[in-house]
Amino acid sequence: MSAAMAQASAAPAPLPTRGSGLRSAWSGVILATIAVCVLAPLLNLVVPENSAFHLSAYAISLIAKFMCYAICALAIDLIWGYTGILSLGHGLFFALGGYAMGMYLMRQIGRDGSYGAELPDFMVFLDWKQLPWHWALSGSFFWTLVLVVAVPGLIAFVFGWFAFRSRIKGVYFSIITQALSYAAMLLFFRNETGFGGNNGFTDFKRLLGIPLAQPSTRMVLFVITGLTLIGFYLLARWLVASRFGRVLQAIRDAENRVMFLGYDPLAFKLAIWTLSAVMCGVAGALYVPQVGIINPGEMSPAASIEMAIWAAVGGRGTLLGPILGAFVVNGAKSWLTMSFPEFWLYVLGGMFIAVTLFLPDGLMGLLTRLRARVRGKKASQP
Repeated sequence: MSAAMAQASAAPAPLPTRGSGLRSAWSGVILATIAVCVLAPLLNLVVPENSAFHLSAYAISLIAKFMCYAICALAIDLIWGYTGILSLGHGLFFALGGYAMGMYLMRQIGRDGSYGAELPDFMVFLDWKQLPWHWALSGSFFWTLVLVVAVPGLIAFVFGWFAFRSRIKGVYFSIITQALSYAAMLLFFRNETGFGGNNGFTDFKRLLGIPLAQPSTRMVLFVITGLTLIGFYLLARWLVASRFGRVLQAIRDAENRVMFLGYDPLAFKLAIWTLSAVMCGVAGALYVPQVGIINPGEMSPAASIEMAIWAAVGGRGTLLGPILGAFVVNGAKSWLTMSFPEFWLYVLGGMFIAVTLFLPDGLMGLLTRLRARVRGKKASQP
């Protein structure tokens, strides 16, 4: 599947036209903001549970998880759809942001753990006497937010500096990112690293002293996640429409020509690569308190490959497409893993192959063609 993705990345994504659909885009942003900030809280907190219009706590948690995934898909689109860099290791940055938040949440448990100790339960079980040095800032929410951004960003910057400076690209770059993610997963599986080993972090109790189980807390996290997704979408839309975004697309289509014109691709690629890693780190930090667990499995190559599939299914180089793809693929996954768990992986692989062969522009390309056909029929009618 990795080879198929690398081959698919060779086909350039469509260039967005400046100002095209601007009014409809802003209308969509306004509607999405209203849905996240007004409609969902009303349906969950105000509408009675016995009503057909009630939005359950499970549905809120599921949609919030999908929105976190959509942020990752948007990050993939910036580097793959607009810059031509296929990463199969962004699950690492997602997990690093999640672990940074998980460390803070573990400290928030306090003496409410199974052993009634100040140390997290897994450390007591392993007979640790004190927190390791890398937990030093985990007791502060402010420093946790700094780590959520700084750790994925710094690792991405250092890795990208050496990779892009060496002019590694194409399938070789994809394989290296996959290897980086896999090596980190093996490291985090080890108990002596102080990250909970196989089990990771779970059983969270509070955030800023407020119980996570409260419906109001869940809803606040839901709204923050939705606004973060909308904010990142607006940032991405502004970037790709700017001169910076045009250079990224030129690098994607003809990097040697960009160098001939006097631009340094390293700076542009490194900037968008680091930004995409930070976006995934923020998504991971929002994911953990709502889902309630983080473990090394989030760093697996399969998790990173799924992110690329979301972007491919939705439509690379469209911004909205990867968001749509994240919801469609994960919605199908949630249903199929319950109804037909043994067939889910086959469906996922078949979905990507079908999109690569028959829908190279993804779902957004299909919707665009259908809309154009409907308009054509209306125009032809007397």
